[in-house]
Amino acid sequence: MATTTDNTTAWLRRYHRSDAAVRRLVCFPHAGGAASFFLPVAARFSPAVDVIAIQYPGRQDRRHEQCVGDIATLADLIADQLRKLEVKPTVFFGHSMGSAVAFETAWRLERDNLGPRVLVASGYRAPSIRFDHGVHCRDDDGVVAEIRRLDGTDAGLLADEDVLRMALPAIRGDYRAIENYVAAPDRVLACPITTLIGDADPEVDLEQARSWASHSAGTFRLKVFPGGHFYLVAQQAGVGEEIAYELDRC
Repeated sequence: MATTTDNTTAWLRRYHRSDAAVRRLVCFPHAGGAASFFLPVAARFSPAVDVIAIQYPGRQDRRHEQCVGDIATLADLIADQLRKLEVKPTVFFGHSMGSAVAFETAWRLERDNLGPRVLVASGYRAPSIRFDHGVHCRDDDGVVAEIRRLDGTDAGLLADEDVLRMALPAIRGDYRAIENYVAAPDRVLACPITTLIGDADPEVDLEQARSWASHSAGTFRLKVFPGGHFYLVAQQAGVGEEIAYELDRC
C-alpha cells in the first residue's frame, strides 16, 4: 500500500498532526455535514490517535465541486483515498448518512484485507432498510423544514439566507444519494458493529437499530443515549467514551 505523509487532502482532513499514532479513527459526516463537524472528536483523541474526518464534495472549501450522487460511488472514491494510507488498526465512525457511507466503504476495503477493526454506526437504521422521505424532491423551503425538524444545523446558518442557499445544494445532493440507497440484506462485514442512537430519534427506532446486527459476522453492541437525531452533540462525552472503548480494542 502506498503511504502519504500529507496532513490533509481534499477528501481526508486532519486537524491535528499525529505522526506517532498507532491507531486511526475515520469519521464520516451526516447529510449536508462537513468534516469540521468532528473537530471536537479530533481534539479529544489527537495526537494519540490519527483522527481523519472525511470531506465530501460540494461543501465548505469543496462547495464548487459537484456532489456525488450515490452512496456506492462515494464509498468507491473514499476507499480509494484510504487505500493510500499507512495501515493502522482503525475504527470507522459515521453519523446518519455517514453510517451508510462508512458501511459501504468498510465493505470495499475488507475485500482488500484493509477494513476497519470495528464500525460504529450512529443515528441510522440498518443499511438494508430503505430511508426515503422524498426530501431531495422538495422545494427549498421543504428541505429547510426537514433540517429544522432534525435540529442538526447551526441556527446561525438557518438565519443567514445567503449561507443557507450556498449549503442547500450539498444538503439536497446528500439526501438524493441516501434516499436512493439500500444495501442487500446479505451484505455483511467481517468486523464487529456498534450502533449508537438517541432515544427520541424520529429517524431510527430500536428495532431498526438492532437490525445492524444482521450485517456483521462479528459481535454487535447497541447503546442508547438521551436525545434526538443529533443526540451526539449534547452527549459528546458519552459518545467519546464509546469510541474510546472501541479504539482500546483495536
